[in-house]
Amino acid sequence: MDHLKGKKIAILSSNGFEESELFEPKKALEENGAEVFIVSPEKGKIKAWNHGNWSKEIEVDVTVDKADANEYDALVLPGGVINPDKLRRSREAVNFTRRFFENNKLVASICHGPQLLIEAEVVRGRTLTSFFSIKKDLQNAGANWIDSEVVMDGGLITSRNPNDLKAFNQKLIEELAGQK
Repeated sequence: MDHLKGKKIAILSSNGFEESELFEPKKALEENGAEVFIVSPEKGKIKAWNHGNWSKEIEVDVTVDKADANEYDALVLPGGVINPDKLRRSREAVNFTRRFFENNKLVASICHGPQLLIEAEVVRGRTLTSFFSIKKDLQNAGANWIDSEVVMDGGLITSRNPNDLKAFNQKLIEELAGQK
């Protein structure tokens, strides 16, 4: 399927991303014709976290300090406990994320990924979901948190955890395919 042909997607991640929350969206996007780029504060390879252990590695395509949000059609933010916490400490990662919102581009975030959105100050007034443990953080940042498999608010797609990946990926592909 090539209905995403010509679309360029950035997956912003660091060491400690939840394995399935990066690899499954990446695979779904590529199977639908999109070009996917791993963007990270780190150079070389970043390592996944899976069931309490370090696991697979993936090559970084571009460091976030060299990445330009204008070159991408969408941003995907995988979760994991470690990954978003590391990313929200990176000024470049926060600014890169914020630029997608400033440019009204699609952003998809799952699990603990919205912690980066809090730091980028883009959740106030939005309805979204996340892993339940950051519900209060999101509410304190002004978001309307709901417990749902997938939530779409403007150009923001959110889901709760790896069990929601099928719906998350489907909504991401549907929204990208609908872009003019």
